[in-house]
Amino acid sequence: MMNRIQRAHAWFLRAANACQSPLLLAIRLYWGWQLWQTGMGKLSHLPKVTDYFTSLGVPAPALTAYFISVLEVGGGILLALWLGSRVIALLLAGDMIGAYVFGDPESLKSVISDPGKFYNADPFTFMFASLLVLIFGPGWISLDTAIARYRKKTPTAVTGS
Repeated sequence: MMNRIQRAHAWFLRAANACQSPLLLAIRLYWGWQLWQTGMGKLSHLPKVTDYFTSLGVPAPALTAYFISVLEVGGGILLALWLGSRVIALLLAGDMIGAYVFGDPESLKSVISDPGKFYNADPFTFMFASLLVLIFGPGWISLDTAIARYRKKTPTAVTGS
């Protein structure tokens, strides 16, 4: 009986592990697209974004508005293309933490007392997707992984002086 349970558990683990890369691919494609759209919206309306950032007390609001817009456009593209995933995910997670700190501090403060308010806030899903990619990586279905595999197969040239 114990062998059956162990075999069933092993099968379950293989099946669950096989779903990791497709899930990460779906997250990267969907949220990469969403970030691109959000960033393009900000780039298209930079004066409004700058005014909004000014009202929130964001330091250097014009520069920050431009930087965040470009980060979300470029980061969304890179996530969707599966390139530089962990570095971009780190930057985007920081972006979303900043969105909480400046744009919705009440939701951030309620992370323990009222978690629903925290995870219903706009930055949550972007931050969560970014953290998933940051922690678990891009998965096997990614340019990052293909480049890493290629680099392992390519012998390093030895240079002498």
